[in-house]
Amino acid sequence: MNLNLIQSKLSEMNTPKGGSQKANERALSFWKPTIGKALVRFVPSNKNPENPFTELYFHYGIGKRTIISPTNFGEKDPIIEFSKELRKTKEPENWKMAKKLEPKMRVFAPVIVRGEEDKGVRLWEFGKEIYQALLSLAADEDVGDFTDILEGRDMKVETVGPDTTGTAYNKSTILPAMKTTQLSSNNTEVEKWLENQPDPTSFSKRYTFDEIKQFLVEFLNPEEETVASQSAGDEFLAIPKTQTPTAVAPTPNKAFALKPKETIADDEFDDLFKS
Repeated sequence: MNLNLIQSKLSEMNTPKGGSQKANERALSFWKPTIGKALVRFVPSNKNPENPFTELYFHYGIGKRTIISPTNFGEKDPIIEFSKELRKTKEPENWKMAKKLEPKMRVFAPVIVRGEEDKGVRLWEFGKEIYQALLSLAADEDVGDFTDILEGRDMKVETVGPDTTGTAYNKSTILPAMKTTQLSSNNTEVEKWLENQPDPTSFSKRYTFDEIKQFLVEFLNPEEETVASQSAGDEFLAIPKTQTPTAVAPTPNKAFALKPKETIADDEFDDLFKS
C-alpha cells in the first residue's frame, strides 16, 4: 500500500468542492452578530480608504436565487428596466409589482472583531437601519472618523433575539467606545489588515443581461416553467412548479395591467427593452 497516495486521497476527500467550498469561504470571510455583546473595529477599506462602506443592490425572490444587480458594475439591469416601464402606468398593481421587483440595498464593511483578531478582517453585512446609525455616528463631531487607525473607536454591538424583538429576527444596536484607540499596536498586523480584505462582490455569481431577463420571464410566467422528472420504466413527466406570482401583461401602448393567468409573449417582452 502506498501511504503517500492514501494520504493524498484522504486530503482530496476532505477538501470542500463546488458550492460547499464557496459556502466555507463565505463563512470565513463574514462576521454576523450573535445574541449578546461584541466589540468590533471598522477598518478603512482597501478599495476606498475614504469610505469603509460598500453599497450593493440585490434582487430577492426572483425564483430561488439571489441576483446581484448589474447596476453595481455600471451595467443595465433588465429587471430595473422592466420596473421603470411599470411605473409609467397609473395602475396601482403595476406600481406594487415594480416596488417588489426593485433591488434591495445591502451594505458591507470590513471589521476586526476584538478577541478574534487572529481571524483577520471580515465583512459585516447589514441593512439600512445599522447603516444610518453608523453614518450618524461618523457625522457626530464628538465621534467622527471611527475608522482612524490611530485615533479611531471600537464599536459596542449588542444583539437581542426574537424573544425581545417580537419578530423572527435578531436586532443589533451600536454604541461607540468612550475612548479613542489604535487599530493595533502592531504595525505589521495593521498593514496586513489594511491590505487583506474580502471583496463583497466576489461572493455573488454575476449573471448576464439575457440570463437575468430569462429569470424575470420565468418569474412572471411561472406556469411555463416545468421541472422534468423521469424514472426507469416510467414515461416522462412534466411537473409544474408551485410558485405563482401574478403575471404582467402589457398592452400595445405599454399601459400594463396585472392580470392573473395571463403571460407575456417573448416578442412583447423584448419590446420593453427597445424603447
